[in-house]
Amino acid sequence: MDALDLIVLGRQLMKLGEDTMRGSNALALPTGPMLVLGDVLAHPDSSIGEVTKRTGLPQSYASESVARLREQGIVETMPDPADGRKTLVRLSSQHMRNIATKGAVPVDSALADALGEHDSTKLKSILGLLGELSERLRPREPGPFARQLSAAKRAK
Repeated sequence: MDALDLIVLGRQLMKLGEDTMRGSNALALPTGPMLVLGDVLAHPDSSIGEVTKRTGLPQSYASESVARLREQGIVETMPDPADGRKTLVRLSSQHMRNIATKGAVPVDSALADALGEHDSTKLKSILGLLGELSERLRPREPGPFARQLSAAKRAK
């Protein structure tokens, strides 16, 4: 396996997980709001100006995207306590609980379908290997999203 194989595998596994988690009722967002959402996931409690700088989106479009995501209950905004002129953005606690719930969906059958492998012994072995790999590669210090997700799971 080379680096490119690993990247492709990672993306395939990510897509499989996302498709399983979202199901057929997936909310399709345009690219701008998806960029903003990705930035807010990685940098909670950022100002819209900071989101704008990191995403490269125009300030007006970033603000419009935040408003759209807020209307859908995905993010929440609040005034910056240090500077009331700024608006801070984070994922809403309800959205984090939704992610925690949807993320708990087993992927066994989706993985079996993707692999074309329905022998239960082989599938159990593959799932075991993926589980071990997941445990061994898990970061020692969780990032902002993982911390928010852990908090949402505890709040359920």
